[in-house]
Amino acid sequence: MQQTTSSNDQQQSRDQSQSHAYILALDIGTSSVRALLYDATGSAVPHVHAQQTYTVTTSSDGEVTVDADMLVDLVSKTIDETLTAAGPLTSQIKAVATDTFWHSLLGVDASGRPLMPLLTWEDTRPRRAAAELRAQLDEDAVHKRTGARIHASYWPAKLRWLSTAQPELFKQTAKWLSFGEYLHRRFLGRSVCSLSMASGTGMLVTGARSWDANLQEFLGVRAEQLPPLGDLQDSITGLKPEFASRWPALRDIPWFPAIGDGAAANVGSGCATEENWAITIGTSSAIRVIVPPDIVPPKGLWLYLLDEKRGLLGGALSEGGNILAWLASTLKLPPLVEAESLIATLPPDGHGLTILPFLSGERSPGWHDEASMAITGINSHTSPADLLRAGLESLAYQLDEVYDQLNIALEKQEIAPTLIGSGGAMLSSRTLQGIIADTLNAPLYPSLEREASTRGVALLALETLGIIPDVAYATVELGAPVLPDEARHSIYEHGIKRHQRLYYTLLGE
Repeated sequence: MQQTTSSNDQQQSRDQSQSHAYILALDIGTSSVRALLYDATGSAVPHVHAQQTYTVTTSSDGEVTVDADMLVDLVSKTIDETLTAAGPLTSQIKAVATDTFWHSLLGVDASGRPLMPLLTWEDTRPRRAAAELRAQLDEDAVHKRTGARIHASYWPAKLRWLSTAQPELFKQTAKWLSFGEYLHRRFLGRSVCSLSMASGTGMLVTGARSWDANLQEFLGVRAEQLPPLGDLQDSITGLKPEFASRWPALRDIPWFPAIGDGAAANVGSGCATEENWAITIGTSSAIRVIVPPDIVPPKGLWLYLLDEKRGLLGGALSEGGNILAWLASTLKLPPLVEAESLIATLPPDGHGLTILPFLSGERSPGWHDEASMAITGINSHTSPADLLRAGLESLAYQLDEVYDQLNIALEKQEIAPTLIGSGGAMLSSRTLQGIIADTLNAPLYPSLEREASTRGVALLALETLGIIPDVAYATVELGAPVLPDEARHSIYEHGIKRHQRLYYTLLGE
């Protein structure tokens, strides 16, 4: 009897400890870094958060880079501010979870110091290298093995470009890393490259969960130059002395490997099952769905991994909030949230404009990394508001292509998917939500969770720690659905055809 009581007491103690568990979640995006604290239910702790914004370095030849150490310093500041705001709760932080933008590449020397700026997914300078690789390799075979096309945004093209543009740097590089691994090496002295991050490089054989030996040999990359692979549970503990004294509460707790921000956003927005599809418009745009990891993606889409047992099928555009910000800046308009009244009353596709919104080349579905922005149909009556509305509609047209391919790839679904919208640009514009719903001819449920990525990695950490059973059961609060209008959908179908004609004329298939 005493043994039973003792066992119950121990279980109650564990349950109580878990109920008071907190996760520090870090999100490194392409324009800002954030840190938030989440409780054991996956809810953000009010007023315990921090954000630091930054600007990438760009040039007319396609450069989009950032100084990796500057980014580490910004992450450090957000941690400082969040721990200060957390006060006594810091003693109950059980783990640190991180998500970062996919596809970044950094070469470091034998001492771990950067030899170059961090190349982001937007950097299109490797586009000629990508064209060379497409001519020399069987792209369909590479896509089948890695889930990724040959494109300037992925590592193979970046590595080929660096080997010719900066051969000495290429020779001196001891390790090739994504930013998540570099961040952890700065904080912890070592790192693990998650299957999620590795799958976004275009260098991982997704079925075998190993680096692609054929691509390594072709690109002249040695096995020891690639980071060690691991899954979500392969955490690291033990901060380096300078950070251990700075953040004693984080010194001996697990730091989970960084995962891709898109995968985290799916989980955080309630799209951790095949029934709920995430449609995100932030800096860029994407439609993504959790699937079994052995699916072969169609040509226009990619397959990444969330972890060993969950894949992520989808398509991403290089444009989203970035093109809306560019249009607003160029046309001297206020930000989208303020310009809403200017565009909300304009009729659908009533401007006669056709925009190919490729400021940073094209990713899904056509993968033309050399593409650039094009606008036709301008006349003396065209207004800045017309151009902004046409920009929103062009995003919807591109997303519609991705949506169609996903529906074809997953045609065996018995129930129509639920589309859940997230991302800053999406959630800030009711007009954009309506355009998306009308173009795709499907109800759109806006997520009321504005920090989907950080919530997602926090939930994954809670699942890995055994505090919650499965992220698929985590719910998210949704707004009222934005319902499609059949008449507007018909108008947008004509707009899509005009969009496609210009696309095929300028870019081909």
